[in-house]
Amino acid sequence: MSNLKATKRESSSTGSNNRLRAKGFIPAILYGGKDPNQNISVSKKELSNLINSETFLSKVLELDLDGKKEKVIPREVAFHVVSEEPIHIDFMRIVSGKKIILDIPVKFINHPESPGLKRGGVLNIVRRKVELKCPAETIPDEITVDLTGTDIGTSIKISSVKLPESVEPTITDRDFVVATVAAPTVIKEPEKPAEETTAEGAEGEAPPEGADAATAKDGDPAKKDDKAKDGTADKKPADKKPEEKKPAEKK
Repeated sequence: MSNLKATKRESSSTGSNNRLRAKGFIPAILYGGKDPNQNISVSKKELSNLINSETFLSKVLELDLDGKKEKVIPREVAFHVVSEEPIHIDFMRIVSGKKIILDIPVKFINHPESPGLKRGGVLNIVRRKVELKCPAETIPDEITVDLTGTDIGTSIKISSVKLPESVEPTITDRDFVVATVAAPTVIKEPEKPAEETTAEGAEGEAPPEGADAATAKDGDPAKKDDKAKDGTADKKPADKKPEEKKPAEKK
């Protein structure tokens, strides 16, 4: 159990709270039980490691308020919209003999001992937290799910999860699923047969070197035949020489 020191704060105005934050403190409120609500402040430095943990809102803390110690549990944390720094916390007193409803994180262990995961299966987590009704004296930090022996197609239901004594889920009308071991989602495409590969290669073979050059040099044989048939189609007509005039005979 973690210890946390707190001090009373006389004013709850916005200006007073901002001054506390500037000094490295977080304004908070303590409520629950028979005692009246109390405005308090806690050190941000002392809370820095706890507040970022997944189990913070289900973790029992021992609050030392000016020398008076009592067990509390964080119920809500407000964060700044821009800096995402904590600006206010609600703490609830734990009253002995009463039950508290909390969202408890689920932790999965022994992944290498799962045959399904060894064969490429995937752990599909349905619920990362489970809402439980817990006695104030025995609040678990987390629920442990053992994956030993789970194969592909296994559904892990809440009934198979070992819970602490007197701790029970708030959902009682059905045996809900916490996680499953699913088959791998990536499927390999079958390889093409060798015949198809050979045929494709034959169709795509390039003509031998020099073939294009020879064709360009010789020209199209069909065109040559057409020219041969035309005969003098391409020849220019011969120029006719003017006839020479004979000199007139003398009488």
